Amino acid sequence: MVRAAAVLGLLAVLAVYYAVSERLPDLSLWAEVTFLAVVLLPAAFLLIWLVLPLWREGAWRLGWAVAALAAVTAVLELLDLDVAANFTKFAAVTAAGWWFLGFFEAVSWVLLVSLLIVPVDILSVERGPTKHIVEEQPQIFDLLSIGFPIPGEHASAQLGLPDILFFALFLGAAARFGLRAGPTWAAMVLSFGVTLALAVWLDVGGLAALPLLSAAFVLANADLLWRSFRSRREENPGPPPE
Repeated sequence: MVRAAAVLGLLAVLAVYYAVSERLPDLSLWAEVTFLAVVLLPAAFLLIWLVLPLWREGAWRLGWAVAALAAVTAVLELLDLDVAANFTKFAAVTAAGWWFLGFFEAVSWVLLVSLLIVPVDILSVERGPTKHIVEEQPQIFDLLSIGFPIPGEHASAQLGLPDILFFALFLGAAARFGLRAGPTWAAMVLSFGVTLALAVWLDVGGLAALPLLSAAFVLANADLLWRSFRSRREENPGPPPE
């Protein structure tokens, strides 16, 4: 009940901010970056932390939740209810991350994925499909991202849906495999803020967020991941030398 009340209260606060953000005082560039990194992003991703116990729901329930939330998002988009659609999309991708987690039998699988997605994301953002969509079809990118409104402007910082999915996946993995869920959450939220600051500093339209997100997950749990790796090696030493 406490978590449910906290989720509803936080959703109400965020909804009010989204509704009035354009009418708020305009800030300097780095003040905007600081607000997004220190206030808005942590508040938004606190929602995932608060509903984290739901990762235990079975694949069947999570799958239906993804489908239902995606359908609701599509309807809200058609009705031009963009703020509501932003939140249901956020929830749908979070549920998808936890549904995906059900296919991982060991934390080593999560570690492997965290390493593999880094070059894929960099390539996609720098010269692949993400770059093409952002530059040539921004309306499509709006549908495939979550917006975080900038105060005093008709503009938003955006994170792609894969960024949200892997945030949920890594946080769920931390809870499932006995890693440090709290520090993992904090490090990953910080990684998004750092990525945003780097994009502004480098004056680029977009920057891959998954490299720092993956690094945050690994660094927050490095010793535990290494211990798990060594334990599995001791349990499965391989064939003896001939």
